[in-house]
Amino acid sequence: MKSTSGYAFTFGSGVFYWASVKQQCVALSTAEAKYVSASEATAQATWLRFVLEDFGEMQTVATPLNCDNTSAIAIIKNPIFHQKTKHINRRYHYIKEALQQGVIDLIHCPTKEQVADIFTKAFAREQFSYLRELLG
Repeated sequence: MKSTSGYAFTFGSGVFYWASVKQQCVALSTAEAKYVSASEATAQATWLRFVLEDFGEMQTVATPLNCDNTSAIAIIKNPIFHQKTKHINRRYHYIKEALQQGVIDLIHCPTKEQVADIFTKAFAREQFSYLRELLG
């Protein structure tokens, strides 16, 4: 089974870009699925930075990227290539380069606060309403 990547980008007080996409590869673990999802979100963040630059809005600070999986964050922040990540397609390692260049800033986010999960999971009414409010 393929996992679903979900991400949302905010500008000011609300979300202006979001996606829910089936991943192109089969993940062998939750950490790998989150790694791939974060990499896809990084590619979109890079593209959005170029679009904002075209509108004259130069982004001088790194784009914050929330991730609720500490294992995925550890893999991303470790610049050394490990045996544990050799099966992950090279195209997804783009996120490591973006982190080192200051394009993104990877931040741990508690699972209950992860707004992008509203696009990928089913929730009870209370949690769904809470995440919907966080969307803006």
